[in-house]
Amino acid sequence: MHFVPSTTIIMIVAFILLYVFLNKYAFGPLFGIMEKRRELIQEQITTAEQSRTEAEQFLAEQKAALDQARKDAYEIIEQSKTTSTKQANEIVNTAKAEATRLKEDAVKDIESEKNKAIATLRGEVGELSVKIASKIIEKQVDSKSQEQLVNQYLKEVGGRP
Repeated sequence: MHFVPSTTIIMIVAFILLYVFLNKYAFGPLFGIMEKRRELIQEQITTAEQSRTEAEQFLAEQKAALDQARKDAYEIIEQSKTTSTKQANEIVNTAKAEATRLKEDAVKDIESEKNKAIATLRGEVGELSVKIASKIIEKQVDSKSQEQLVNQYLKEVGGRP
């Protein structure tokens, strides 16, 4: 093998020319496409991270909203229990007041009827006393007859409705 300097120089020039053409027409566009691809991938990674962050934030908001809804539902249930207890107590108190009023009215009616009965009885006793007195006056009887007469009238009074 011989070393030929002209061939070596031609090969070096050919290699440089090949490198320049490849660099201008092949490597440049290839590296440009690869750079665009790298930028696209980087952009997609950034977008995915943002989407993940937004999804986590949305999930946290949904959890907070769900917790708030549970608290509101619990408060509504407790308020309903309190309201129903109040209404039940009011109904019971109203019923007790009505029962007390009816009882008082009944007691007043009984007292009134009792007073009427006493007044009627007094009137009858007065009449009977007058009758007894008139009978006693009509008959001048001894004390034994008088006692029998009084007992007879008392039995009559006791037997009347």
